Amino acid sequence: MGADVLEVNEQSWQAEIVDSDRPVLVDFWAPWCGPCRIVAPVIEELAGEFSSKVKFAKINVDDNPRIAGQFQVMSIPTFILYENGEARRRFMGAMPKERFVDELSEWLG
Repeated sequence: MGADVLEVNEQSWQAEIVDSDRPVLVDFWAPWCGPCRIVAPVIEELAGEFSSKVKFAKINVDDNPRIAGQFQVMSIPTFILYENGEARRRFMGAMPKERFVDELSEWLG
């Protein structure tokens, strides 16, 4: 995992996501999920380019089922952009970098 993508869990959620000084894109994933593995390098690339504007994090839904349930994550990968602790944008599935940039343009611009 790239140094710019933070691994979060139920214990670090409040400090890293809710209390973050930047918007945070959270990748809800699991190790057995093929599309999750495909998109992981894209997330790392985005983190390398845009980490000054948006924090990038991932949370393993198998290890953190309460948070996945709280945000009604039914399929993975699911990506939720949090700003000031609130879910502001949500999208799902493996997709090319350009689509992520489009989805996040409001925060990356």
